[in-house]
Amino acid sequence: LSWAHKKYSSAALFVLAFAESSFFPIPPDVLQIGLSVSRPKKSFYYAFIASVGSILGGIFGYFIGLKLWGILKDFFFAYIPGFTPEIFSIIQDKYDLYNFWIVFTAGFTPIPYKIITISAGLFGVSFLMFIIASTISRSARFFIVATLIYFFGPKIKEFIDKYFNLLTVIFIILLIGGFFIIKYLI
Repeated sequence: LSWAHKKYSSAALFVLAFAESSFFPIPPDVLQIGLSVSRPKKSFYYAFIASVGSILGGIFGYFIGLKLWGILKDFFFAYIPGFTPEIFSIIQDKYDLYNFWIVFTAGFTPIPYKIITISAGLFGVSFLMFIIASTISRSARFFIVATLIYFFGPKIKEFIDKYFNLLTVIFIILLIGGFFIIKYLI
């Protein structure tokens, strides 16, 4: 919450959203929520920053898959959670059937979006379709949070303060669940 009054809070949110969409495992939602709860009148501004950072990070992830995968794949498979050759093989088959919906679902849910952005570039998913699905899903995700905080700010802050530990556990379960879905169900 203290980040909301720091000079570089918006830049930090942008960088976190960008990085999470292409290689970093921590979602920007945590920082967006903290910033928005501290300054509810800026909730939509923070949602916009997170959306733009995330979409541009997704484009960077797409570029990694399209142009840099041959150089970086060993690094990703060794050090980035959720990246395995098996998952990429399964995702490739699913793109043939559900390309828009895969990108949209990963952009909106706890499914690790970075895996989808990189694999979309690697498997030649339509760039225009990728941008449309990413823009809709990522923006919806961040603006829904902003709307709730803007209209219910003080109540949401009290709720978060009271149930922070429980919410943290739920968030971690959802994050791990997203990796589980990628590994075992897709």
